[in-house]
Amino acid sequence: MGVYEELMAFQRDTEALAQVAGRLSWDQETMMPRGAADQRSDERAAMEAVLHQRRTDPRVGDWLAAIAEDGLDAVARAQLRHIRRSHERAVRVPERLASEIARLVSRSHVIWAESRADDDFVGFAPVLKEVIALRQEEGAALAAGGDVYDALLEDYEPGAKAADLEAMFGALRPRLVALREAVLSKPQPHGLSGTFDEGGQMKLARLLAKTFGYDMKRGRVDKAVHPFSSGSGDDVRITTRTMPLEPFNCFYSTIHEVGHGCYEQNIDSQYRLTPLGAGVSMGVHESQSRIYENQLGRSRAFTGWLYRQLRDTFGNFGITDEDGFYAAVNQVRNGYIRTEADELQYNLHVLLRFDLERALISGDLLVDDLEAAWNDRFKADFGFAVDKPSDGVLQDVHWSAGLFGYFPTYSMGNVYAGCLYKALRDAVPDLDTQLAEGDTSAATGWLRDNLQQYGGLYTPREVIEKASGSAPTEAPLLDYLEDKFSALYAL
Repeated sequence: MGVYEELMAFQRDTEALAQVAGRLSWDQETMMPRGAADQRSDERAAMEAVLHQRRTDPRVGDWLAAIAEDGLDAVARAQLRHIRRSHERAVRVPERLASEIARLVSRSHVIWAESRADDDFVGFAPVLKEVIALRQEEGAALAAGGDVYDALLEDYEPGAKAADLEAMFGALRPRLVALREAVLSKPQPHGLSGTFDEGGQMKLARLLAKTFGYDMKRGRVDKAVHPFSSGSGDDVRITTRTMPLEPFNCFYSTIHEVGHGCYEQNIDSQYRLTPLGAGVSMGVHESQSRIYENQLGRSRAFTGWLYRQLRDTFGNFGITDEDGFYAAVNQVRNGYIRTEADELQYNLHVLLRFDLERALISGDLLVDDLEAAWNDRFKADFGFAVDKPSDGVLQDVHWSAGLFGYFPTYSMGNVYAGCLYKALRDAVPDLDTQLAEGDTSAATGWLRDNLQQYGGLYTPREVIEKASGSAPTEAPLLDYLEDKFSALYAL
């Protein structure tokens, strides 16, 4: 066995253990008994310690130094790029700190869920302070004198810099705010009426998953408080949630997570349990979930098909035609919750979080002042006041999980999705005809062939450029939103 083969055999075991660790997190969100929280915290910490030992194993550095890359193909060189980056970052973080973070975020997640249910930010604040302190310590170790937030961002979007994102988001904000104000000045469409039982919602959720190409033989759909996806290769799991008065929450959460799940399922099988066998970044991942959910799932063509499915399942729900249903699906209205926000306002929620978490990591904003800062910023951005912590600072799971640097990738994903959709429409000229029949195969097949199959072979920017034909920019997303909502609201 050559040196490269030895390294890859070692790496495959590491990747397999990481999948097991991910399954512990999935179980905690879906099936774990509440009383098991402390034990699960210890289990996750122990697993993280093992993974950290493997990622920092001196043999990895020795293997990397001994491999002559000149004779390797593009796939092997990409594998080494990922392994080298992971190893260099891991050796900067003490094992004690990696284990401590894993133990703490498992505990803080439980405290967050209880505090959210009780609308009690004060009860969550002490553990959030601990999480931030550990992530600041980790970020400082990774930054090695550079920007701490950029070092944390690197975990989710390799190569991205906060200053560049600030410029991109600054370009998004004015046109989004102007469009939002114009739309909200218009009469709003009628929403759904009645109640929608959980069984019917979950039946349709599974139909939607299959309709968008999710392979149920290699996946499953469960319920969670905060919908998410996990896993890769032949074990990719998604979750959704049901609300008796708001079935769109279930249906579009499902389509969103299916976008994530299909990305993982469609990566070339030769990359399985290697660094190339997962989505290349959270921004690129989010581009898949958002294009499935929005440009495809909320299109006039597809909502016509979905309307008929709802009528067959639930009977009369107060909307009598497909155009009215399309308007209801895409209604722009005031709301507190990011995951329930319409396409137009969604990025404004993300920009709020991006600015606040940067301030938390830099120390410019203290946890004791976070709730007030959130409420002030929300009032300024959205024009009305937060009513309770579960609709405000406690609504998202990310900070309890220590995921600082994650939020901006949501808006990056929207920008990427705008670029991809423009190219997709050129490639599939009869897209609307197909979507109107509930046939997503041409669209999802194009995404599979042009982006998803590559996994981590290319950098995030490279894979978007390769698929869309040009460097990513916010212009296609803004043009799409303005065209869509100007037509919907007769602006």
